[in-house]
Amino acid sequence: MPQITLPDGSSRQFDHSISVHDVAADIGAGLAKAALAGKVDGQLVDTSFLIEHDAEVAIITAKNDEALELIRHDAAHVMAQAVQELFPGTQVTIGPAIEDGFYYDFAREEPFTPDDLLTIETRMQEIVGRDLPIEREVWEREEAKRTFAGIGETFKVEIIEDVIPENEEVSVYRQGDWFDVCRGPHLPSTGKLPKAFKLMKLAGAYWRGNSDNEMLQRIYGTAWRDKKELKAHLHKLEEAEKRDHRKLGRKLDLFHFADEAPGSVFWHPKGWALFLKLIDYMRRRQEEAGYIEVNTPDVMDRSLWETSGHWFNYRENMFSTQTEDERIFALKPMNCPGSVSMFAQGLKSYRDLPLRMAEFGKVHRYEPSGALHGLMRVRHFTQDDAHVYCTEEQMEQECIDVVALVLNIYKDFGFEDVVIKLSTRPEKRIGSDTVWDKLEGALTNALEVMGLDYVLYPGEGAFYGPKLEFVLRDAIGRDWQCGTLQVDMNLPERFDISYVDESGGRDKRPVMLHRALFGSLERFIGILIEHYEGKFPAWLSPVQAAILTITDKQDSYVREVEKRLKANGLRVISDLRNEKVGFKIREHTLQAIPYLLVVGDREVENGELAVRTQSGEDLGTMAVDDFASLVQERTRNLQ
Repeated sequence: MPQITLPDGSSRQFDHSISVHDVAADIGAGLAKAALAGKVDGQLVDTSFLIEHDAEVAIITAKNDEALELIRHDAAHVMAQAVQELFPGTQVTIGPAIEDGFYYDFAREEPFTPDDLLTIETRMQEIVGRDLPIEREVWEREEAKRTFAGIGETFKVEIIEDVIPENEEVSVYRQGDWFDVCRGPHLPSTGKLPKAFKLMKLAGAYWRGNSDNEMLQRIYGTAWRDKKELKAHLHKLEEAEKRDHRKLGRKLDLFHFADEAPGSVFWHPKGWALFLKLIDYMRRRQEEAGYIEVNTPDVMDRSLWETSGHWFNYRENMFSTQTEDERIFALKPMNCPGSVSMFAQGLKSYRDLPLRMAEFGKVHRYEPSGALHGLMRVRHFTQDDAHVYCTEEQMEQECIDVVALVLNIYKDFGFEDVVIKLSTRPEKRIGSDTVWDKLEGALTNALEVMGLDYVLYPGEGAFYGPKLEFVLRDAIGRDWQCGTLQVDMNLPERFDISYVDESGGRDKRPVMLHRALFGSLERFIGILIEHYEGKFPAWLSPVQAAILTITDKQDSYVREVEKRLKANGLRVISDLRNEKVGFKIREHTLQAIPYLLVVGDREVENGELAVRTQSGEDLGTMAVDDFASLVQERTRNLQ
């Protein structure tokens, strides 16, 4: 006689085993019709799942977040059925739900074409229209292998043999005549799958991710709860395409990449001006927050990385070299050990703490060629790194100060919607559980004191300490992980650094906070390019104003104006070309320069400028100094 407890705290008693669907029907016919799955004691299950004991039960409908993963998983199965109906002899392999959609890998001699995607998508719509019941069956392991081998599905046989544990039952989901090995759960029928999906692209993928295995054909799709959500997602993709930082980087002449230095950026003058502007901004903010700036070597002996633990925990991502005297050196993948070495120079007292040392350190990490992606994933980049050394008593307040600083800085760039993630101790780590308890407690307490919400990610911390990650939401709703804060008592122990405490003892260990706010400057610039669509605010723009002549009669006046504006700290260029002024305006508008200053004979005579903005707004004529004051006022506290 199971007693079912519902999310609102109410309960229902039944005198027999009962399915999730029947629980929904007992609550109401409308809920039974809307039910897509159930949650029984926290586990997602099919609506056909039989409840035999007392349990906490929730009915999953399209309104629940869990529905999206179900929909996407079912879309993958429906796509696989459509492919095998249209292209007999094709083998299906693995087809999971992923962020924003799904994919399925297929083994087929002939390559799929983009035209095939529309054909497959149309067949998927037909299968949804058939409203085929989706039923779970449990097969005996050897029977399952024989059945799949008999229809030529060798990959499924391998999954049963190598992937599904011996003590786990082999579950098969059937929809009509089509079936597949799958743990589930799934929707009650294909008719429950919303017709809000679209096949997006083709790609290659090795079987089980191993390059020694057969190359398969992967079809990606996206699926949503309704056509409105699908339309919004496709619009976001269109916006993302327009904002692609790689395209805008070429258009705005900011940077390029070359095969001679894979994963490394060649900064052009305007791009480098933007890079330096970010550093100048961060230098000012850090100085105001009590940081001092240092610089450490790019190449250091292997022994340093062995002491830090990087050599054993991060070796596959490090570049190393051996010199003629057989010493092994590594390009630094992180700035931490160099900072610790800096702290170790000279005797430190409790009066010196907290000591906040910042560094714009260049780091090198090996990323596979296939993972490189413009500024977002590189091998050589600069971190706005800082390490704060403090006492245990100061640790929580320093965490609070760092979090406040990072959130305030993000507001200056227009990022108001920030998600904070707390990642705790990973399985592969250094240090005792007692130390980890203190570190995790400091981060948790800091967030609670500040009244900030956070998302917990158990086991995702760094090997030496727990961390906070700050995720920004950009202008079109995409999330980007940027800043980090890690609290560490392990590296100070490994490097044997200490300070003199109030009683004169010389063996007191400091706590070490690892902090990056932009994270990688290269990646942050990529995010900014896409966030602003290349149209940077005036305080950040590499070029703030362009002065445009109408004829060559204004050349000498424009040169003098350029000097005056630069003397006032503005970043200005002049366009003296023998081109029509309308052409010049269009060209510099496309270059996203915030202010366009047009000069004709009247402006020369009156010592003025005709000012318009990048968006086309006419600000009228104004004196040169008045324009300089306008820009300075609009960019005050940000320059």
